[in-house]
Amino acid sequence: MCDTALAKSIAIIGAGYVGIVTGATLAHLGHQVVCVDNDVDKIARLQSGELPIFEPGLAEVVNPLIASGALKFTTDLPGAVKNARVVFICVGTPMSPSGAADMCYVEAVARGIGAAMDGSYRVVVNKSTVPIGSGDWVAMVVQDGFADAHSEGETAPDFDVASNPEFLREGSAVADSFYPDRVVIGARSERALQEMRELYAPLLEGRFSVPGVEPPKDRPQPVPFVVTDLTSAETMKYAANAFLALKISYINEIARICEHVGADVSEVAKGIGYDRRIGHRFLSAGIGWGGSCFRKDVSALAHIARQYGQTPHIIEAAMAANDLSRQECVNKVMRELKMVYGKTIGLLGLAFKPDTDDLRDAPALTIAARLIDAGARVKAYDPVAMPGAARLNPDIRMAADPYDLAREADALVLVTEWPQFRTLDLDRLRAAMRTPVFVDGRNLYNASDMRARGFRYVGFGI
Repeated sequence: MCDTALAKSIAIIGAGYVGIVTGATLAHLGHQVVCVDNDVDKIARLQSGELPIFEPGLAEVVNPLIASGALKFTTDLPGAVKNARVVFICVGTPMSPSGAADMCYVEAVARGIGAAMDGSYRVVVNKSTVPIGSGDWVAMVVQDGFADAHSEGETAPDFDVASNPEFLREGSAVADSFYPDRVVIGARSERALQEMRELYAPLLEGRFSVPGVEPPKDRPQPVPFVVTDLTSAETMKYAANAFLALKISYINEIARICEHVGADVSEVAKGIGYDRRIGHRFLSAGIGWGGSCFRKDVSALAHIARQYGQTPHIIEAAMAANDLSRQECVNKVMRELKMVYGKTIGLLGLAFKPDTDDLRDAPALTIAARLIDAGARVKAYDPVAMPGAARLNPDIRMAADPYDLAREADALVLVTEWPQFRTLDLDRLRAAMRTPVFVDGRNLYNASDMRARGFRYVGFGI
């Protein structure tokens, strides 16, 4: 935990996914944290301990911090900034129609931070995923906000801007935040770097424990503290997500080749993954990636490349290959049923990955929409994401459980590899179906076993 002398007052602007997880982590390490959001209802729920997101282990960390007063939630941005030594910007940067990141929320927050500034020194930290070069832009907007709110001639605000990109994975964000592979800080000022070193010192040195959260066995000790310039730090975030997206799209392309030549992509991935230059992670073939970050960040990086006259061939290919994987799932259903018009298709899973209720860019929604357009009736079951999916697409009929989903279904499609789907009574599932077509979008099941149980089993690359 923090030495008392090094404990800092922190304002987190944006009580969304990144903001809540970051705030909880820093408060647990011993800092005083206030999370700010302009959504009054959300703040009221957070103050009572009700989280707006589903993330395993997060409530167990957040609720004791709220009770102790180490973590607070408010709508008062000026008050939070005035009392803070370090101010994190954690608002969304959604994808605009051009593919660029929409910076309207970051701009509004930076302007508000500037308006609340006084003579005290602060570090303004870009935690949001922002376009390359945003550090200087945010500094300019903070200055503009100060100028708009203060009389001419007042002493200029004393602050530095730092970049601290997040590398959280939904579904394991708590562990990722407490036990990161690295902490990246981009800044020009040694003063800002020292503030950030002190902020993260307990995390870097491992001087804490988190009940219920086991550290990864292969975690680096001490955690690498990567110090670089603002632009390089901003580029790291985009480059990391683009590479991971590319790796998934690559194995899905290999899977399509495997289907034609008679190879098993699972065996291929296992074999090449033993090469330490490649590794096994992100080599699971199926219907591809989704979520709030990959498409947005990969699109933004491609947009930046085009701004500078470059053609991002590999990045664009990763996105095209991912879109093809979703359509290929629909194609597999159509090839098995021949005609989906008037047929009932059940989707096992809606969230873009297990252990989250996030439906942003979820493959299930794309697949459902295309099947519905083709005349199918689409049902779905997901442990946590059904309320959100019902709001996004009322034409999807929700099932009470997986067996209700299978009842009179002409095909089932495994979309999200929830752990509980591994232990389903497959014979009961098969008996409930009208036609035993099972398209395994994550290669979760053993093909031979499924076929022996009477399913017309279709995987990806096997």
